[in-house]
Amino acid sequence: MQFELTIAFALLGAVIAPFVARLAGRWSGWVLCVLPMALFAVLLAHIPLVADSGVLTTSHEWIPSLGINLGFRLDGFSLLFGLLITGIGTLVVIYAGAYFSEKPPAQAGRFLSLIMVFMTAMLGTVFSDDLIVMFIFWEMTSLTSFMLIGFDADKKSEARASALQSLLVTGSGGLVLFAGILLIGMTLGTFSFTEVLARSDELVASPYMPAIAALLIIGAFTKSAQFPFHFWLPNAMAAPTPASAYLHSATMVKLGVFLLAKFDQVFATVPGFGITLVIFGMITMAIAAFEALRATGYKAVLAQSTVASLGILVMLIGLDGEVAVVATVGFIITHALYKAALFFCAGTAIHATGEASLRRMGGLARFLPVTAAAAVLASLSMAGLPPFVGFVSKEYLFEAQLESGWNALPVIVAVMVNAIMVGVAGVVSIKPFFLNRSRTQSVKHGETAGLLAGPLILAGGGIMMGLFSQQAAQLLIAPAAAALFGAHVDVSFALWHGVTPMLILSGLVVGIGALVLIFWDSIHLFLRRRRILHNLFTDRGYQHVLAGTLGMARNSTRWLQNGDQNHYTAIVVATVVLVLAIGLVAGDGVVSLALSDDPWRTSVAVALAIAALGAIASLFAQSLIAALVCVGIVGFASALLFMMNGAPDLALTQFAVETLLVIILSAILLRLPVRGGHTRSLTERRRDGFLAVAFAGVVFIAIISMTAMPLDLRLSEFFGQTSYTEAYGRNVVNVILVDYRAIDTLGEIAVVAFATLAAWALLRSARPNDTDAKG
Repeated sequence: MQFELTIAFALLGAVIAPFVARLAGRWSGWVLCVLPMALFAVLLAHIPLVADSGVLTTSHEWIPSLGINLGFRLDGFSLLFGLLITGIGTLVVIYAGAYFSEKPPAQAGRFLSLIMVFMTAMLGTVFSDDLIVMFIFWEMTSLTSFMLIGFDADKKSEARASALQSLLVTGSGGLVLFAGILLIGMTLGTFSFTEVLARSDELVASPYMPAIAALLIIGAFTKSAQFPFHFWLPNAMAAPTPASAYLHSATMVKLGVFLLAKFDQVFATVPGFGITLVIFGMITMAIAAFEALRATGYKAVLAQSTVASLGILVMLIGLDGEVAVVATVGFIITHALYKAALFFCAGTAIHATGEASLRRMGGLARFLPVTAAAAVLASLSMAGLPPFVGFVSKEYLFEAQLESGWNALPVIVAVMVNAIMVGVAGVVSIKPFFLNRSRTQSVKHGETAGLLAGPLILAGGGIMMGLFSQQAAQLLIAPAAAALFGAHVDVSFALWHGVTPMLILSGLVVGIGALVLIFWDSIHLFLRRRRILHNLFTDRGYQHVLAGTLGMARNSTRWLQNGDQNHYTAIVVATVVLVLAIGLVAGDGVVSLALSDDPWRTSVAVALAIAALGAIASLFAQSLIAALVCVGIVGFASALLFMMNGAPDLALTQFAVETLLVIILSAILLRLPVRGGHTRSLTERRRDGFLAVAFAGVVFIAIISMTAMPLDLRLSEFFGQTSYTEAYGRNVVNVILVDYRAIDTLGEIAVVAFATLAAWALLRSARPNDTDAKG
């Protein structure tokens, strides 16, 4: 099977998931997991191919007119992500089937279908070579995560608010990313990442390069919850636990890291790119570590540690050298293994007790012994203790910082943050399972095979990768690091490298972390009482922006959509006046008035004066009939202008229309009830008068500007020369109306016909009721 077909088969799983849930019931997770497991096996089979050739590409024509192809690329890094997506996805499907076993099959099927759609979107993102195709899958992950976060109907307000927040943040970041992708296409004339990588020098030399780099960084930061967009990820823990484990710990939130790592080769020489990543990564790490110490919920503590881990990854990408690349890849794998396992354990504990707070749990090891063991194993890897792979990963982290050429600040921040993560690892595994036995006397749900498969396999994977770290390095880490570095990378991923500065720093981290664990309650309560920093780090800024946006929407709706037709007309007229005024001011023509002795111009002036007098008189008319007569004078004056300008047929038509209009409207007005007083205030009438005068003035200036220009007779000459030869008509005006402007004339006839029907309906409805008259 070609690797890109895994996307299609994952989407097939989304289609069949509801049917599987209905037919298999509580075993739906075990049945459906066969599909992602098969995809995982297929990707495993591609490891030797990628190791031999480095990159596998395929392309299918899609929208050639826009230069967009269904291009897919499989290198060591995208293969690693594909394995994580399908491997952890298999365990998520199993866990979700057990988690929703007591729910209606329709609900379980809908959740499993969303999980498979999300798997499809993530596979499409990491395998796409065309940046436009990648963006489509990228946004698909945002939409699917929105539905997964808001899935839980038992807590609608919290889940929906969190889902909306995640969609607004990641969706807005996606639009920013799309702008960067379009600039890349404009610069290079291609959206292929392979081409972008090959022509990176040309892209870096482009004047758009600073904008491209900034746009891609912002798009990646929103997806991977980097400061100042770090707040949405902890709030997204309102999602069901299987979604939390999949979306926000192992895969989805790493897509931003994936994008930054992929473009690191392209932007390596861009000034400020690496520095920006290091600085924002450190800020994110520090904020998340602080918030983890304050968090009370089981999943909330894990979510904050995930944000800190993402900050570590972003910082590593910003560092230079081969060691930083190896550390990045190693930490991606390590974090995926232990964090998904811990989320599974947290979900089982919450599912069993119905409690989400760590402070209300205790002694769960009596009821969930296997889950407790898996939590301990995963926490040991998170703490970076041997023989777990987390120990090796942490040493590479410190080595990358020491060799990067930076000062001691990143090392100090990394030591403190990792020490807090050691404390977090101890808290989430020891406090709920082994301490405070009196807090939990019974559980609502026990352990099942579906709930245990995920955490046991992932926790065991952390041990196996640590014990066989060199073999894992050659199969997974080395090809992924080579894909990011652009050349072969020597990887010595081993448990023991002797007594080194990295080992000393690791020991320091464990020591400080142990103190954090011991004094956790004191630190936690101390920070909970001081909310100043917490208010700076949470989503209060987002809430203010959202509230301001909604307030502006309410005000604009109240002003623009208030149901007052006069108000709507005033807005339209004011807009037209403004646009025309800007056009006149910006134009090159100079408006000038000049008196002339030409009798034709005098006649035109007289006709215009009559029209103006009629319009002014209509304003001061005391009755509707008088106002209607005055308006009719304006129409008759317009007919005179048509006749003076050589259009007698239009003049006759205008005379007929005005006569009929006066008669029809007079008949209607005579049947309408008399209305006393004005329905509009004096302020509104003054505004209307101002707009009317402004509109008239702008139109007047526009007309005299046009008449002052030399008359262009090319169109008139064309009609005169071709009316007989092409349309076989001697009456030029008729030919224009019937042939050259046939559709326009048809529209005018339709308007007149509709107006006639409306007038007839009004006159008909105004007749007295015969029945009432007889009564």
